[in-house]
Amino acid sequence: MPPVSPPEILAPAGDWDTLRAGLAAGADAVYFGLDDGFNARARAQNFVSEDLDAIVRACHDAGARAYLTFNTLVFEAELPVVEALLRRAAQAGVDALIVQDPAVCLLAQAVCPALELHASTQMTVSSAEGARFAARLGVTRVVLPRELTTEQVRRVRQGTDLELEVFVHGALCVSWSGQCLTSEAWGGRSANRGQCAQSCRLPYELLVDGERRPLGEARYLLSPRDLAAHMSVPELMDIGVHTLKIEGRLKGAAYVVTAVEAMRRWVDAIARGRHTTDEARATLAEDTGEMRRVYSRGFTGGFLGGTDHQTFVDGRFPKHRGAPLGTVEAVRGREVVVGPGEAVAAPPMAPPESELSPRAGMGVSFDSGDPADTNEPGGRIFEVEAQGAGRFVLRFGEPGPELARVRPGQRVWVSGDPRAVARAERLVRGPAPAGRVACALVVRGQAGEPLRATLSAGGASVSGGTEALLEPARSGDGLSAELLAAKLGGLGGTAYRLESLDCADLEPGLFVPTSALKALRRELASALDARREADRRRPVWEGDATASTRDALRAALRTARPARPAPAEPQVVALCRTPAQLEAAIAAGLAEVELDWMELVGLRKATQRAREAGLRVVLATTRVQKPGEEGFGKPLEALSPDGVLLRHWAALEHLRDLAEPPVLHGDFSLNVTNSLTAMHLLGLGLDTFTVSHDLDERQLRSLLDAVPAERAAVVVHHHIPTFHTEHCVYAHVLSEGRDSKTCGTPCDRHALSLVDPKGLAHPVITDVGCRNTVFEARAQSAATLVPDLITRGVRRFRVELVRETGAETETVLAAYTALVKGQISPRTCTDRVGVHEQFGVVRGVARSMAAT
Repeated sequence: MPPVSPPEILAPAGDWDTLRAGLAAGADAVYFGLDDGFNARARAQNFVSEDLDAIVRACHDAGARAYLTFNTLVFEAELPVVEALLRRAAQAGVDALIVQDPAVCLLAQAVCPALELHASTQMTVSSAEGARFAARLGVTRVVLPRELTTEQVRRVRQGTDLELEVFVHGALCVSWSGQCLTSEAWGGRSANRGQCAQSCRLPYELLVDGERRPLGEARYLLSPRDLAAHMSVPELMDIGVHTLKIEGRLKGAAYVVTAVEAMRRWVDAIARGRHTTDEARATLAEDTGEMRRVYSRGFTGGFLGGTDHQTFVDGRFPKHRGAPLGTVEAVRGREVVVGPGEAVAAPPMAPPESELSPRAGMGVSFDSGDPADTNEPGGRIFEVEAQGAGRFVLRFGEPGPELARVRPGQRVWVSGDPRAVARAERLVRGPAPAGRVACALVVRGQAGEPLRATLSAGGASVSGGTEALLEPARSGDGLSAELLAAKLGGLGGTAYRLESLDCADLEPGLFVPTSALKALRRELASALDARREADRRRPVWEGDATASTRDALRAALRTARPARPAPAEPQVVALCRTPAQLEAAIAAGLAEVELDWMELVGLRKATQRAREAGLRVVLATTRVQKPGEEGFGKPLEALSPDGVLLRHWAALEHLRDLAEPPVLHGDFSLNVTNSLTAMHLLGLGLDTFTVSHDLDERQLRSLLDAVPAERAAVVVHHHIPTFHTEHCVYAHVLSEGRDSKTCGTPCDRHALSLVDPKGLAHPVITDVGCRNTVFEARAQSAATLVPDLITRGVRRFRVELVRETGAETETVLAAYTALVKGQISPRTCTDRVGVHEQFGVVRGVARSMAAT
């Protein structure tokens, strides 16, 4: 591959130490959140908004950009709070906002159109058509989902002019970002609000066709290895990806330093065309080992290099393990003999790793197969004796590891590297990076005039002149380019470095004292500091942006394509996934049914059956759509449904442009939590939207008070779809295949459920894209809300089914139909159905940020 321009390296910052670490290690940009909320790492220390000026100044002085994470959903009552924070961000000179909720984009455009907007991976923009939706919001960059391959990234690049940002290092979510609802279902809080409960890191048992399947140590079925996509970076650079992103706002300074430095060296080698050399590969291997010792659950190339369901999840542990050293052969007093461990093939596309040579001071842990053991033996090595052939004697001091609990056969991990930690601490405590901002210097002048100079950096320019006048040099060449670069362009100790010097308009053979050059240099550097400081503060509109944006959306809604009339009376709509459920819906006398045949098999027959029974038919799209999956929508269009249940942005962009689009219903996966987002989507062509599962009762009412309630759909009964994952549990545990071509499709013959630590069995169902959805074991009900929702104008109440039998479906539909008609009370409804009563997050737990 020929040399290419290096992409931006984007580092995480969860506090001041990690911010300084990222800048010192050479990051081109840093992203961070505020403790005011609205960022997807609420558990990080984060920054106070009063520090914004200092944060941005530190980044800019280091020649880096500052990106503020605004990547959560926003509730109705919080819109004014968001507006105020947007003003503060603009005035502080934040370079860009990383955004999940369309409402934040709309408000940012009103408050400060100059604010750059990046669509967070939480927005689930997974295709070029999805990027078109983001572009309508003023977005200039898309952070792509981690589920795409490099070829799919290339196809997005070919279909959009927006900048692309790709994760290349750090923790992996097993669920598609923005589509994980486990925290709502199991933790009483919202991952879309930065409060992830990390349910993916729990141990699970497996049910295969209702029978327990022993898993041995591999019980962490949804806990992925960490991403280290270095081997995909050459192709990403060739594609033209703008930014390589490192995850890790919950990690420490040593993690940030090792990750950024390793990526910096690797990217620079690729840009020079040197990455295929033995030297560059050896450097990467050394860096990989250090990164793994600092923090790692094991490394994988992720999905960028293609699907591999066998290695994406290790399954034996959910936490930092470090680098494998071997297995225990013997314990002799205060020393442990470690021999070579079981050879384990590296995951495809994982970066190379050098042979591990333990040294005194490194931390080790002894793995007995119980990662939940918080007192697992381990500690610092006091002395190492290498015996060759991968065998070491590790000696420990007092106090040290509880070696009485260490047994032959246990795996040994090197899980700490004090040298890396000490180096990070030196960088954090040392002086701020200097000389990172490239400058251009233009010098001009004639005899008898002052020497005049213009210093420019990043679009800012300042000019000045010497007090002394230019005069003919008495000896030598006078003010040569070398002398000017050294004395006038010698910007050491400042944020600047001289990149170019133009003295074409300087009369040759002239002279001014060196002291005059140094004084002018100080004047120019100080003036450039002030100019850049002033330039970064963007003007903001001081009016009521929330009210004006809402008014503009309402006006646009009046001129948009008229929505199909809402039914005069409230109705129950059943979302069916099996023929038996459809038959029960027909028998219940429903007027409309939504068909979610997740693998599309039998969909035509089901559609015909529903039509023959006189029902309106709505067909559901897949929950996400990647490049190359456009064909998944063709069977739906070919059946000419009465309506489509839209679950991703590409479907909205495609169907709204049809000459005669069907009725368009937006599903919960579009994450509508406030009136601005709702009315924006209605204005783009949705007939109805489904309120998000992230809302509690109070937040739901606030939303409905601000929108046309008859155009809102509420899910009143469902098994919440917790994980939606590209990783296939069926392929991982029931086959040896890497992907859909080699797995043998065990999903066609078996039904899986995951049993959580509380003993609840959660069904796992595949879709046409071979993605898995893990559904909550217990159905949830919003029955108590129904009378009030009807009074507020809601007309569409959805009952979603998963594996219910026909008889169970009849009971459920009969109860909710009677409830909506006012024939029974909510309590009678839930008693008949035997359901877990909960709407969205647990009442009283997920409070509004505005209320806190």
